Amino acid sequence: MEGFLQRCSAAIKGSAEGSSGIHVILGNEACDLDSMVSSLAFAYFLSKTSGSSGKTVVPVLNIPRAEFPLRSDNVFLLKESGVPLEALVFRDEVDLAGLHRAKRLMLTLVDHNVLPSADIDLEEAVVEVIDHHHLERTPSISCSVTVETVGSCATLVTEHIHHKAPEVLDRQVAQLLYGAIVLDCVNMAPEAGKVTPKDSQLSCLLESRFPDLLPRGALFQSLQSAKFDISGLSTEQILLKDMKAVSGGDLRLAVSAVYMTLDGFLQRRSLQQELCEFCHKHRFGAVVAMTISFNERSEPHRQLAVYSSSTLYREEVSQALEKARNPSLSFSPMSSPFNDIKSYLQGNALASRKKVLPILKNFLKEWDKKQVHCGEAEDFEELDDHVDPTGSPSFDGDARPRCFSASRHHRRRLLGTEDSGTEEDFQVPATPMNSLVEGCPLDTGLPRISAEAILEKFSRMGREAGENKDGNWPGEQ
Repeated sequence: MEGFLQRCSAAIKGSAEGSSGIHVILGNEACDLDSMVSSLAFAYFLSKTSGSSGKTVVPVLNIPRAEFPLRSDNVFLLKESGVPLEALVFRDEVDLAGLHRAKRLMLTLVDHNVLPSADIDLEEAVVEVIDHHHLERTPSISCSVTVETVGSCATLVTEHIHHKAPEVLDRQVAQLLYGAIVLDCVNMAPEAGKVTPKDSQLSCLLESRFPDLLPRGALFQSLQSAKFDISGLSTEQILLKDMKAVSGGDLRLAVSAVYMTLDGFLQRRSLQQELCEFCHKHRFGAVVAMTISFNERSEPHRQLAVYSSSTLYREEVSQALEKARNPSLSFSPMSSPFNDIKSYLQGNALASRKKVLPILKNFLKEWDKKQVHCGEAEDFEELDDHVDPTGSPSFDGDARPRCFSASRHHRRRLLGTEDSGTEEDFQVPATPMNSLVEGCPLDTGLPRISAEAILEKFSRMGREAGENKDGNWPGEQ
């Protein structure tokens, strides 16, 4: 595989000047072990079997190279398997959009079946999908889809290679696939609720063909230890270590697997400030931190926290998770040291992130619909809840001012600008995400709208509306 990866790296470096096509095998944005291995193994298989298609097959890891050291289990397995890290190709090293515009890109997705919104322009280039998550993709005759809800995408890649070209399965490729299956299926333990009969079947196939593979138990413990090693990492690095982003309308969520107990995570020094900085830096409205730890029988213990400095975002995301029934997460509220964080014990320990993501995606679809039809919906927090008749900010029990928080469309509607003009027409300050809310340390120094100014604005707009025959708001004088 080393020679194959070096050719891939050389092809990408020369792709700007070249005229031949590039067939990219792209894993998901988390770039966890399963995603990375599926991309590498399937690309290697295609390079051996695609013949003279005229396109260079390149596995691309869907994160910047600088973030890769955070995937400590990935680094461990690659080194254990003799794969040189410097030969890998990362997302920030290839211009997929440019290749697509030049009509030189073919794209195969592994370990996810729909492109994120940021990559939606690449959709026409997708020719194949291999995934083990819930199918969200619209069927198309131009795209071959293999989706089966097994424990590991590497299981499906192993099956594909075994049926199509078993000779491609050398020991190095087998070690990579075996490691991904064993880790994703939690050492094949039925108690963890991840392994399926097909996962067991394909892992046994690899064991029988390559009896000198690292022993299953020892391999799992080594990978697990590497994956859970977060010593010395900042809060940002812990969240980025295994994160997926989902979005709908103006709301973008980070959903991070955090490999420690929730108590340990909440006790981190300066956590609230670091979470706020993380959201501002990466433009997230909220963070869903799914903590996981295991007992001596490899049974998972799950807890979950929802952070947002926006009351609206925090409450809406939390309620969507609390009310979920497919599956039910069996939440029990936990005490939290921060008002900006809602904490839960997740009674359904078998509901991994793979099962939580569809809940959040469905919530975001509904959120987007509310924004589109915001002229009909009254789903925002009423301003009267936050300002008393005297013009003084109202206070929660934590003695901090509550501030109005709503989407851009809702704010425009409240300020009377839905049909004409913009927020700037009324001299509303430009507002970065999460700054119209309480509790965010980055709010200091930002221009804010006082309660008196808001009440005066409504009063003046009401007077002007009576004088304006055509129904449009007059501009500011």
